[in-house]
Amino acid sequence: MTTTFVAAVAAAMLIAGALVMWQRARRVVTTPAERAVHATLHTASLAAVPLRRGLTEESAAAAAPHLRALTGAQALGIADAEGVVLAWDGPYAELAAHFADAAKRAVEGERAVLVAGPGRGGQAHTARTLIAQPLLIESNGVAGALGVVTTGQPGPGTLGAVAEVARYACGQLELAELDASRARLDRAEVRALRAQISPHFIYNALNTIASFVRTDPDRARELILEFADFTRYSFRAAGEFTVLADELRNIERYLALERARFGDALQVKLQIAPEVLGVVLPFLALQPLVENAVRHGLAGAARGGTVSILAVDAGTDCLISVEDDGIGMDPELLRSGALDAIETGTGPAGSGETAHVGLANVDDRLRAAFGNDYGLIVETAPGAGTKVSMRVPKFRAGIQA
Repeated sequence: MTTTFVAAVAAAMLIAGALVMWQRARRVVTTPAERAVHATLHTASLAAVPLRRGLTEESAAAAAPHLRALTGAQALGIADAEGVVLAWDGPYAELAAHFADAAKRAVEGERAVLVAGPGRGGQAHTARTLIAQPLLIESNGVAGALGVVTTGQPGPGTLGAVAEVARYACGQLELAELDASRARLDRAEVRALRAQISPHFIYNALNTIASFVRTDPDRARELILEFADFTRYSFRAAGEFTVLADELRNIERYLALERARFGDALQVKLQIAPEVLGVVLPFLALQPLVENAVRHGLAGAARGGTVSILAVDAGTDCLISVEDDGIGMDPELLRSGALDAIETGTGPAGSGETAHVGLANVDDRLRAAFGNDYGLIVETAPGAGTKVSMRVPKFRAGIQA
C-alpha cells in the first residue's frame, strides 16, 4: 500500500512539473507579435468562408465584420458591380448612399475613389473619409467595391492596407467563381457521360425483354422494372456525387439486363468490403467501366467472359477495380489519349461498332474531385484482358453525396 501511495505522489509531481514547464515554454514562444499574426490569420480565414460562396447579400453581411477588423476601419461596406450596397458594418450608416455613388465610380474607373466628409459639428479632427476600393478579379473584371470609413485624412499606409484587404477578398471571390465553374463543368460532364450510355445497350435490352414477353412473362416484367430503375438512376437530376452502394446497385441492374441477353456466356464476380459501401465517388464513375468490361470481355470470345468487380478498404482510401478476361487492347491506344473512342473491331455480335466507354470522362472527373493522384489506372495488353482501377479517398472535405 505504501509503495503504491509513493508511486502515485511521484506521478502527480511529474505531471505538475510538466505543466509548469509547458506554461513557461508557452509564455516564451507565444509573443505579442505571434499572437497578432495568429489573430490576423484567423480573422482572414473567417472572412474567406462566406466569400468562397460568391458575392451576395448574405455572404457580404457575413464577411463585412471580419474585413472591417482586417482594415481597422470605423465602418465598412460592400457593394456589387452595379453599386448596390450589399452590406454595411459599423456606424455612419448615413454614408452608405455616398458609398453607393463612390462604388459606381470606382467600378467604372477600376481605381480607388476617396470621398471626404465633414466632421461632426464642423470639427476638423473628427472628419471622416470614405475610401471606395474596386474589387478587381483578373478573370472576370470588377466584381464590386469595398468601402472603408476612416477618421481624418488616410495616409499611404491606410490606403495600402485597404488595397491589400480588397486584393485578398478578390482572391476568395475568384476561388468561388472557380468552384462554380468546376461545378458547371461537372454537370456538363455528367450530361456528356449520360449521352454516352450505349444506344446499342438500350436497343438490345428492349429486344431481350421483348423476347421474354411470350415465353416468360414474369421474367419480362422483372427485366422491365430493372430497366426502368437503371434509366431512372442514370438520368437522375440530383448531384454530381453518389455513394458506392448506390453505384453498385445500379450496376447490378445493368448486369441483370446483360445476363438476360448473354446467359451463361457472361459471368460476374463481386468482392465488396461492407465498410466501403458509404464511400462517396463521382456519379456514374463505375457504370462506364463495367459496360466497357462486358463489351470487351465478350468481344470475339466464343467461350464467353468474366467480369470481376472489386472494392476493398485501403486505409484512408478505397480501392475499386473492374477487370475482364477478354481481348484486351493496345496500350499505345491508351497513351494516345483516345480513351473515349476505342474501336472494338469484333464486337459481341460482330458489329464492328465503336465503344464509347467514357474512360477519359471518368478520369477527368476523379482528378477534378480528388486531385491528380486519384485518376484511373488501366492495365491491358492484346489478348490479356483489361483491368481498370481507381482509388477514392474515404473522406474529402466539401464532397458529399
